[in-house]
Order: sequence, then structure tokens, then C-alpha cells
Amino acid sequence: MKKKPVISWMLYDFGNSAFATTMMAAVLPIFYYDVAAQGVKESLAASYWGYSQSIAVLIVALLAPILGAISDYSAAKKKFLMFFAFMGMIASVLFAFVNTGDYLFASLLLIIGTIGFSGGNVFYDAFLPEVADESNIDSVSAKGFAFGYIGGGILLAINLLMILKYEWFGLTDSLAGTHLAFISVGIWWFIFTIPLIKNVVEEKKQQPERTKSYAVIGFSRLARTVKELKLYKQLLVFLVAFWLYNDGISTIIKMATIYGRDIGIDSNSLIIALLITQFVGIPFAFLFGWLAGKITAKRALMLALFAYLVIVVFGYFMSSALHFYILAICVGMVQGGAQALSRSLFGRMVPADRHAEFFGFYGISAKFSAIFGPFAFALVGQMTGSSRLGILSLVFFFIVGIILLWFVDVDKGVEEAKQTTDPSQEPVVYKS
Repeated sequence: MKKKPVISWMLYDFGNSAFATTMMAAVLPIFYYDVAAQGVKESLAASYWGYSQSIAVLIVALLAPILGAISDYSAAKKKFLMFFAFMGMIASVLFAFVNTGDYLFASLLLIIGTIGFSGGNVFYDAFLPEVADESNIDSVSAKGFAFGYIGGGILLAINLLMILKYEWFGLTDSLAGTHLAFISVGIWWFIFTIPLIKNVVEEKKQQPERTKSYAVIGFSRLARTVKELKLYKQLLVFLVAFWLYNDGISTIIKMATIYGRDIGIDSNSLIIALLITQFVGIPFAFLFGWLAGKITAKRALMLALFAYLVIVVFGYFMSSALHFYILAICVGMVQGGAQALSRSLFGRMVPADRHAEFFGFYGISAKFSAIFGPFAFALVGQMTGSSRLGILSLVFFFIVGIILLWFVDVDKGVEEAKQTTDPSQEPVVYKS
């Protein structure tokens, strides 16, 4: 294992997870609900947040496979990663200028920031098969998520102090503390991106002479990827399963806090619960990496998804801060493991010479799947005046996703990927 590049790769997750925790999950949803959308009907505030999330991920979903194909052709994954990362960092800092009633400005920045965060992750994920060996890809992927939990959790704890103990930082009120928290996300993300810039070297592949624009090449390679998915039948089944269960996971991540606020749980309890999720997630991300080696990654992933089914049902009946704390602990136990093992399972079944292109398609899978959950949550909430039925609808996504995942033959998927790259290599032995 290439230790320095692996650690540098993990540190990017350590840094950018601050956006996932502070901006997407904990502080910003409450700020949006209580400050930016002040004066808007309460159920509509939650709906506007959901619609903003859906618009952002739709844009990323449309961009991801094209950019992945272009970056493979031009060997420019790192350049694209930096472009999107800086977009997210700048959007985070600009939230310091959002004040009471500025929900349209906040929605715009949320969309830009989410595009930066999610777009950057397409290229970050595509580096996984390059920094990790086939023998430890599950472990490295899980450790990356664990680093993310640690980094996101540490800054979220600091941000919580900025808001609750603003006088410690020489600030006048909690609103100033919240604005400072947003600025700190951009700075934190930048600092822990530096090791990746310095130490992760992109694999250089000889490219054919370019006679067309990158846009034309990107679209044509995307079309080829879609057409050739029939050659990777196991990968295709996995992707459909992933679309479904990831929709449920993404909706829980993005909507849990604003859902809790909508049913009357106070903002401090919500932020503390999200902090609990982060630190519970650290040992369990490592645990799922270990568990994958004992019972296979596929079985470990299915275990996490069954746990999510229980979480969704419990969320429907949730009514107090204590319930939200219990929910936060349960989510922390399975969230990192489910995401890490999904990423590593996909990485096993991807052709070795087309990582960014296929991880771009993985990106569109993740992003398109993340559109429908928040949209359904928003639509049901707007139509019924209650968010509870929206949460319960996620049961469908998890059940169908689990059923499809059951039929994925990972060994066969690895073989299918080998046949299009270097057939002389021995296939990875994986018991599914």
C-alpha cells in the first residue's frame, strides 16, 4: 500500500466532510429554517430546503459522468477535483453574508456549494482504485469514511461552541457564531486538501491524439459507457440497487435535521445529535471495514441496509429530543459502513483503465438517486402539511434496493471487468 498517498487521500475526506456535517446536516438546515426562511410558512421552509437539495444534485448528476469521461481522456482528475472543491469552499464562506429572509440567496449558495462538494467527490472517489491495492480497497474506503467522521465531527464540535458559547470567540451573538462557523468550513476544507494536492499523483495513461472538443468526447464516452453497461451485468444490477437504497440514505442525511426541526425538536438538541452521529460513526466505519473481511462486503452492506429500515420506521414515530438522540446513534452505526462498502464494491467491478469514467457514472447514480428522496419528502410535506409520511416512504427504497443487491454476484462482476482490461490477470477472489 502506498502509505503517503493513501493518508493524503483520506485527509481530503477529513476536510471536506465539514461541509457534509456543518452545511448539509447540522448547522445550515437550522439556520435556513430559522433565519434565512424567516417569514415563510414552516412546512414550506422545509420543502424549499428539499427542493434546493434536489436541484443541486440534479445538476451534479448531469455533469458527473461527462466530467468523469473527460478527466479520464485528459488525465485531469486532480484538476477537476480542485475546481469543484474550491467552488464548495467559496460557497461555504459566502454563507456568512446570508441574513434574515435571504432564503433565495441561501438556496443559491446551497446549490453551488453542493455542486462543489458532490462534483469534487466524483473525482475523489475515482482516485480510490489508484491509491489502494485490490487486497485492501474495502479497508481503505472504510478508513476514508472514518477520517471523514473524525474531521467533520471535530469541526462540528468547534462550530457548536461558536454558536452556543459565542462570547468565547469574542462574538456578539449566536448569529455571528453561525456565520463564523460557515467561514471555518471553507478554511478547514482548504487546509486538509493541501496533502492531496501535494502527494496524490494521478496515473498517467497514454491518450490518443485529440481531434474533438472535450465536450464532444465527454458526451460520446458517456454514450459508450451507457451502451457498454450490458457487458457488466452484475455492475448494472448493483447500480440499480444502489440508486434505490442510496436515495434513502441521502434523504436521511440531508433531511433529518430539518425534519426534526419541523416536528418541534429544538435546534441545540438537533446539532448535538448530529455530533453524536459523527463520533459514533468513527469506530463503526472501521468495524464495517473489518466486518467486510469476515463476512464479505456484500453481506456487511446488507446488514447496514436492514438497520436503515428500522431507522426509517423509528423516525416516523419520533417525537422528542431523546428519540432523535437514539436515531442519531443508530444512523452513526451504519452510515459510514454503508457508503464505504458501496464505493468499494463498485470499485471492484470497474474496468481498471476507466476509473473516472465509471466513477462519474457512479456519481450520476448517487446524485440522481439523491434527487427523488428529498423531492418526495418536500412534495409530501407540502401536500399533507406533515413530514412524517415523507420519511416513511423511504421504506420502499430500502426494501427494493436490498432485494436487488441480493442478486448481485460480485465475483462475476470482477470477472466481467477483467475481461475488458487485462484478461491475462488472475481475477480477484471474492466470496459473495
